[in-house]
Parts: sequence; structure tokens; C-alpha cells
Amino acid sequence: MTSDVPLVEHGPARSVRLPDAVGRALAASRILEEAGPDPYDPGAWRLRAGSRVGAVTLTVPGGEGVTVRITPKVPITRLIFLLGYSSDPRGWRDGTVQLAAHDDLLPAFAHTVERQIDRALRQGLLQGYRTAEESSPVVRGRLRESEQIRRRFGMPVPAEVTYDEFTTDIAENRLLRAAVDRLLRLPGVPRTVRTRLMHQRSRLVDITPLTRGQTPPAWHPTRLNTRYHPALHLSGTVLRGWSAEHLPGQLRMNGFLFDMNGIYEDFICTALREAMRPYGGRSVLQARNIHMDEGDAIGLRPDFVWYGESGTPLIVADAKYKARRNRGFPNEDLYQMLAYCTALGLPEGHLVYAKGNAPHISHRVRHAGTVLHQHAIDLEQQSAGLLAEIDALARRMLHGSAMSRQGSAPSGVPRTPEPVHGAHG
Repeated sequence: MTSDVPLVEHGPARSVRLPDAVGRALAASRILEEAGPDPYDPGAWRLRAGSRVGAVTLTVPGGEGVTVRITPKVPITRLIFLLGYSSDPRGWRDGTVQLAAHDDLLPAFAHTVERQIDRALRQGLLQGYRTAEESSPVVRGRLRESEQIRRRFGMPVPAEVTYDEFTTDIAENRLLRAAVDRLLRLPGVPRTVRTRLMHQRSRLVDITPLTRGQTPPAWHPTRLNTRYHPALHLSGTVLRGWSAEHLPGQLRMNGFLFDMNGIYEDFICTALREAMRPYGGRSVLQARNIHMDEGDAIGLRPDFVWYGESGTPLIVADAKYKARRNRGFPNEDLYQMLAYCTALGLPEGHLVYAKGNAPHISHRVRHAGTVLHQHAIDLEQQSAGLLAEIDALARRMLHGSAMSRQGSAPSGVPRTPEPVHGAHG
């Protein structure tokens, strides 16, 4: 018997009666923003979700299991679009995967991953070269001399050899197999989706499965594995999700959770990069080697930096998925952006939030003249409108950069600035 505890992302706290062991496990796991005993109701726990969404089940040996389901505030179809676009911005649109039959997040996501794996494998399993090392009765490939001496004491056979083998048991297929195996172990995957996942595993039956704790193999995008790209990116999301764990007191936790902070950040940065492509330059996501001090001791890592053709940084932006506040956005985000602008020598910086209290607010810093912009993106609109809003934001950023540095906009950038609502000088 498993009881269900529904919560909403960044929603109000709920008082729920739970076994003490389960309540303590939820508090220790930190998957919720708040999990603690209710001071006004003995035996109850106050639970409040943060930015993680999905479902997780805690099982007490010989006792009742508890499933905590956290529903995102954005529609499920929009969340799947954010995930899909981040992995395949040029090919993913609404309707790429039909989700009408799935209203909950985990079934919808499992369905999406299975459909993408099916598309990847329609032309058969990808083959490639894999380096193999083994003991062989004949010499093939290259002899591993040090291993031959260490293990065979100079005997000629068997030979310790290494060679390149053309096979389907490569990193790409191993990642797909690992994702399928992971989804099949999750509670809450519907029978229809589970049946199709079993079919995909039968296609991958000859692929070496990953063992518990093993690091997933690395893969690199190439022309040869293009058809695998969406499935591989989503499979990586599966493997980075919450995994089964054994907790103190023989508790077991199993489920899958998304971090909305990471999903939103990946989408905004990917969408900005795509919107900037027509204007040349170079977009860098999660920029490194940027420091606030001259001694390079204080590192900074902005989400998005756009460099012009000369290699000079021209635009810096950070994506912030946070709960709305009655009096505006958090001030600490402005301090962080000011540090980015100072380190990069930029007169403007941009913070891009999920839907906020105003579409755009700007602040001019005293004695510095730096202008910090705070933009709000409405995630509840259809994907076409969402991408159009990102395109408009990119043009505004480009226009502001051009006006502050050259006095005129680069080719293709509108010369008339878009109206700024709620701006403060």
C-alpha cells in the first residue's frame, strides 16, 4: 500500500501525516524546500516543494510506502518542449512527440524518451569502432608488451593485444540502453509505455548494460550519429535524474526529479545562442576563465556571453528561474550581474527570469553608469510565441550593445529600440 502526497512546485506548504522515518528521510534528502515536523499538529510533517519537480517513492520495510509527486507550474507539454529544444534546437517543435494521453510528468517524459529512442533506431543500431583489450591465441592489432611480460612471463601465447573492433556495442548505444533500463525500474511508468520500452531494450539486448555506480560513457556529436542526438541528450537527462538509494533504517527511495532551475537555464541559453546565429559572432554558454580580480583568484561563470567578430565580449546574460516576489526580483542577482559587467568591461547586463511582475525593468548603477536589465519570459505561452519572445530579447540585447559601443546597430539589428516598460534611469 502506497499513499500519495501531491505538491506543486513553489506552492504552499502542506501538513501531511507521515511515519517519522519517512519524514526524516525527506528532510535529509533535501529534495523539498521545506520538510519538518508540524509544530501545531503532532505526528504531521510540513512539506513544501521548491524547484524540483517529478515523483519520488519512499518505502519503509514492512510498512506503508509514500509517493511524493511535485507538479510543475508550467504545463507538461511546455516543460517537455523546454527539455527537447535544449537538446535539439533546430529540429524540436511542439508536436514532435504527442503527449495527449499523459497528464503527469513522469509518464509524459518516459513516453518522450521512448519515442526519441525509437526514431534513433529505425535505421538500425549505429555502428562504430571501439578499442578492445583481451588475451588472444593469435596476435591481432597491437601487442601490449608490458602486459605480456607482466601476465605471461615472456610466454608467446596467449597474447595480450589491443585492437579496434567495428561493433554496435559503442558509447551511443550503451547510453540508450542505460536510459531504457533506468526508466523500466521507475515506479509510475504506464504499462503502455513500459511495453514499448521493453521493445527498445530487445533491440539493444546485445549492448553491454551499465552497472550500478558506473560512469556513463562519453560520446561526441558527429555527422555519423546525427540521428541519435535528441535521444542521446534526453537519455543523459534520464541518467542525471534522481536514482534509487538505500537510506538509513532500511528505507528505500526511488524516483525521478527534474531541477527546473537547470531546465530553464539550459533553454534560455540555447535559445539565445540560436537567436544570435544570424548576427555572427560567437556564443559561449557557462563561460569559464572569467575573473573579477586582477589576480584571477575570484572566478565568475555567467550563463551566457556573446563575443563579436573581433573576439570582444559584447553581451552577458544570466537565466534565473525563481519564485515571484511581491516586491520584484532578488537584489543579489543584480549584484552578481554587476560583477559580470565589471569583469567583462560591459556597460550593460541582462537577467532573464521566468514570468515576473513586469516585462522589463532596468537600473542604472550610481557612479558607474552600468545599466542592469531584468527581463521576464512567459513560459506558459505556445512554443512559437516563446521563441519569438526570445528573438525579440536577443535583438534588444544586440541593439543596446551596438548603441553603447559603436553608436549604430550591426547589420540586421533594428535601429529603433523596442519600448522599455517600467525602466528606471
